[in-house]
Amino acid sequence: MAVVLFDTHAHIDFPEYGGDAGGVLRRAAAEGVRGLVNIGTDPASSRRSIELARRFPEVWAAVGVHPHDSAGGAAAAIAEVSGLLAEPRVVALGEFGLDYFKDYAPRADQEQACRAQLRIAQDRGVPMVIHCRDAHAPFLELLRSEGIASVRGVMHCWSGGPADLDRFLELGFHISLAGPVTYPNAARLREVAPRIPDDRLLLETDCPFLAPQAVRGKRNEPAFVRFTAGQVAELRGRTLEELAALTTANACRLFAVTLPAVK
Repeated sequence: MAVVLFDTHAHIDFPEYGGDAGGVLRRAAAEGVRGLVNIGTDPASSRRSIELARRFPEVWAAVGVHPHDSAGGAAAAIAEVSGLLAEPRVVALGEFGLDYFKDYAPRADQEQACRAQLRIAQDRGVPMVIHCRDAHAPFLELLRSEGIASVRGVMHCWSGGPADLDRFLELGFHISLAGPVTYPNAARLREVAPRIPDDRLLLETDCPFLAPQAVRGKRNEPAFVRFTAGQVAELRGRTLEELAALTTANACRLFAVTLPAVK
């Protein structure tokens, strides 16, 4: 059985790649990566993500306003990305959420922007891609205050513990693991990885950031999702091929996409 992987969270439009999306995707395909969602963080990167998705059949786009870009509440930017949801290659709203680790935007503004995008995702019935760092309890409280008891979406680059995991699974979230699960000090992630139900598990790179341990220090790229897949497969007692198949099926189902035929 061939390895068929899906990178559910990438930023190959970022300047770190020097416009070499074609080369990045060729290297990814050589490692079995057949699908990728390129994630917007503001209107400009959201539009770049859509352009990539138009050019490459294995790429889809998500559009959103990142918490780092939410100063002032970001109403105009959110309105702009909301309009982009009508584009045919857009499959999700995000990434958006809360980041209380870096605090690049005031927390009140982050919460305002997060609430606005939560409402849009719920109203439009699109999956949401959530960024949540050092803010799992506040994010859960925000969902409660908005009356949201069931969601369609993914907690990207999961960094919470087992107790947090159960709460987010109860809400309906998928859980995505990235390169940090391969790091020597990632005991909490290694504890969480086997506990995610088969039908809720996703993989990602979050490239160009968070390269897996085997290539740590290098610019991350979608091809390297294979290292994360191998670690997660080992932790779950599965073969790489089995783990790749189930996570790719989950991604296709969540984002309502079909992988292009192999050339």
